Amino acid sequence: MKHLLTTFLLLAVTVLAGCASHVSPELRPYTAEESKELALEALNRRGLSFDEYHAKKAELLGQPQKSFNFDTQGEMNAERAVQLHGRPS
Repeated sequence: MKHLLTTFLLLAVTVLAGCASHVSPELRPYTAEESKELALEALNRRGLSFDEYHAKKAELLGQPQKSFNFDTQGEMNAERAVQLHGRPS
């Protein structure tokens, strides 16, 4: 009976010790694409103004900063490539 109890206690201690040791998976470094996505998500949550947001986004993406200015008629000019024939766009 003592051998059975000793074996059971040894088995229980082994199982509990295995469950208690937390083995975390090794952290791998983020790829460049994942880092860029995380930075863009963080940028979206910052609550910046329109101009600040687009300046930071262009900086993150490595693109030249586009200017979003008002034209002389007081309308927004977002550099539209579509021109309507016979009338101003």
